[in-house]
Parts: sequence; structure tokens; C-alpha cells
Amino acid sequence: MDAARRQEAARVQAEQQAAIDRREAARRAIGRQLDEEAERRDAVAKAARASPTLPLSLSTARRARLWGRSDPNADLVEYAEAWARKIQFNTPVETVRAITKRPHTTPMVTVAVRSDGSVESVTFVVSSGDAQIDAAIRRIVESHEHYQAFPPGLARVYDVVEIRRTWSFDDAVRLY
Repeated sequence: MDAARRQEAARVQAEQQAAIDRREAARRAIGRQLDEEAERRDAVAKAARASPTLPLSLSTARRARLWGRSDPNADLVEYAEAWARKIQFNTPVETVRAITKRPHTTPMVTVAVRSDGSVESVTFVVSSGDAQIDAAIRRIVESHEHYQAFPPGLARVYDVVEIRRTWSFDDAVRLY
């Protein structure tokens, strides 16, 4: 009788252990599946950032365009002003002096900033008429990258913000 009870207890314990092992195996399989899905999402996102397949005008990114200083979205205006201040206050004086010495027209530039603060593109709406000045403006924009990431309210609505400003050079950079 004792042997039968021990045998039954061992059988029940073996069944319980087998059930635990099955649950653990299922959890590990789910974990592997989640890891694989995350890797696929990361690979797709990385490929999309590395080489966009669509031209910017046809991209599926949710875009905001700020051509001035006013917009109903206060977060958008505040972000653009912070972006402009970063450029105005952090551009070396030597760079500004070198630009002011060269004859040029006042350039108008659109900078597309992604939600993570990286620069998508720098487009000249109106060129300065001097390739070196245009290149200097590109360098200024790129030298201040990584810009602040979008605040949560702005990031929920937009993937890219295009900020258009007129660039003026005197004793500092001024973005109008």
C-alpha cells in the first residue's frame, strides 16, 4: 500500500513537473517570437531611416510646415523658436564674420527636422547666390545636430517638422 501511494505521488509529481516544463517552454517560445518581431521592426525602421524609398514630397511621414512664426499649434511654434535660438546662440562668430564679408543675397532655407532631433534635409528656397555661403549654412545646421527631440504632444502628431527661415548675417546669425 505504501509503495502504491509513493508510486502515485511520484506519478502526480511527474505530471506537475511536465506541466511546468510545458508552460516554461511556451513562455520561452513566446519570448523568442517577441524578440524576432522586435528585431524585424528595428531592421525596417533602420532601413527606412538609412534610405528613404519615396521622395520627401511623397513620404508617408506626418509633416508639419512652419513658414513663419505663427501657427495654431503652440508646441510647434515653441519647438521652432528653440531650434532657431540654438543656431543663433551657438554659431561661432568667426563663421558669421566670414559670411558677412562675402557679397550675397539673403537666403531662405527650409530645414526638415525628424521627431528624434535629426535633420532630414536642408533645402534652399532662395539661395544666397554664393555656393560657399550655402555650404556654410548647411554646415551650421549639421554642426548643431542633434536637435532636441519633439515634445510628446508634438511627437504624437508629427514625424517631421519643416521650419522655413530667412537667414541674415551681421554680428550674429539671425533667423527671421
